[in-house]
Amino acid sequence: MRQLSPTDRLLSAIDEGLCTLFGRPRATERPDPARSVVEPELDDNARVLSGRLMRINHAGEVAAQGLYQGQALTARGGEVRERMERSAREENDHLLWCERRLAALGTHKSFLNPLWYGGAFTIGALAGAAGDKWSLGFVHETEQQVIRHLDEHLARVVPEDAPTRAVLEQMKIDEAHHGELAMSLGGEVLPWPLRKLVMPVTAKVMTGTTWWI
Repeated sequence: MRQLSPTDRLLSAIDEGLCTLFGRPRATERPDPARSVVEPELDDNARVLSGRLMRINHAGEVAAQGLYQGQALTARGGEVRERMERSAREENDHLLWCERRLAALGTHKSFLNPLWYGGAFTIGALAGAAGDKWSLGFVHETEQQVIRHLDEHLARVVPEDAPTRAVLEQMKIDEAHHGELAMSLGGEVLPWPLRKLVMPVTAKVMTGTTWWI
């Protein structure tokens, strides 16, 4: 198999970014959890709430793509790079599922998605450059925080919105797997200030803005 040069990997990352933001991202084509659930009749309040929550989740998956692609670009170990790329494909499943739910709920994706992708890509590349153990630790902590957000969203979505709940439940399973995988590959627990201050504040800014835009 041909070994990719740094330039090849950069061009590949640019292509992945364009697909994520403006095209159809490359996914594993797993079945959409919402497809097997009957679309409910929701009142306006429930529909708006689910739409805003799914917009946040979609934006989070856009950022996850930026993070994984940035980390894969600067990862030092071949196995780590391959696992990052595989996880990115599975996160693209989430991206497609969230996008379909947004369409079904009659709302739009965040207009700030290019900003979220670019910022996450930069953070991912810096984490990868710091070393694989810190990059993997960053993945683990990110997934832990995503799981907490998903739990909050599941508590808010009305029980009648079974399709949205099905998507969130499967995403939660996948995020837990990605976090465990990162630690099994040698990830290190991040320093407390990064885990408890910087990352939560950044997430709050993103989710609060995406709720509206």
